[in-house]
Amino acid sequence: MSAKPLLSVVIPTYNYAAVLPRAVESVLAQLDESAELIVIDDGSTDDSQQVLARLLERHAGRFRAVHKANGGAASARNLGIDEAAGDFLIFLDADDELAPGALQAVRQHLQAQPQTRLVIGAHIAVSEDGKSREHKPGVLPEPALERLRAYLLGKRLALSNGACVMHREVFARGRYPQAFRSAEDIPVFAQALANYPCSRLDQPLALIHKHDDSLRHQFQHAKAGGLALVDEVFAAERLGAPFQVLKSAFYVQRSLSLFRSAYLEGDVAAAKAFFVAALKRDWRVLFKGSYVRKALRLWLGG
Repeated sequence: MSAKPLLSVVIPTYNYAAVLPRAVESVLAQLDESAELIVIDDGSTDDSQQVLARLLERHAGRFRAVHKANGGAASARNLGIDEAAGDFLIFLDADDELAPGALQAVRQHLQAQPQTRLVIGAHIAVSEDGKSREHKPGVLPEPALERLRAYLLGKRLALSNGACVMHREVFARGRYPQAFRSAEDIPVFAQALANYPCSRLDQPLALIHKHDDSLRHQFQHAKAGGLALVDEVFAAERLGAPFQVLKSAFYVQRSLSLFRSAYLEGDVAAAKAFFVAALKRDWRVLFKGSYVRKALRLWLGG
């Protein structure tokens, strides 16, 4: 590639050999001189290296693969930032696909809105039975505090890897926190929404494949990170003083989210601890009927 690319698509992968070709091919089908593709293999123990070798042979010179010791998705994304040459980055999960025409749509959008530093695109959710549903990003609230509130608390603004495009300026404020093995993208999305010009793009940028086989695995990672994620999201270098007013409410919401996950997994001790954490921070949790009913079942043994 002679000229510096505008876009870098980064695919972090760990043990996704079976579906990795689908992700890679979805990008290569629309790749031109304005974009590059980099695959970061995070120490896979399946045959991902052999799969990548075959793809590199078949598509010689069209993308790069970087292998590293296993360190989690955050470390793979951070290495992708270092390896990428583009001003704008798209992180595509290895089990997802870039939607047809996505790169062209992003280029046109950036030409029309050169000031943007975060593009929030639509995506298509694909269930295991093959059914699909399009999700648009919705209205972007103003000012930035309301954008952040909509993302962290209101659930009115959803961001998905693969369907978001971020300028590398965003990562100068803070990178993906490698201490977390899940939800590591929340601090980065939060700092982007709070501190940089944002725009929406209603065209689908990614096909997000939903699967339930790893829910327990995800909970264990979320439990390990626990409520420390709240401090990471609201670290001073990520979110300044005007945004700290949302921290307490996010702590309660995170506590209740972990409580619900622990409850569904049958982890009684963890569920009780997270519910108590939420209640200590805000007694109005007692008015959240669905959570209180679950808590009563735990304490009454029902």
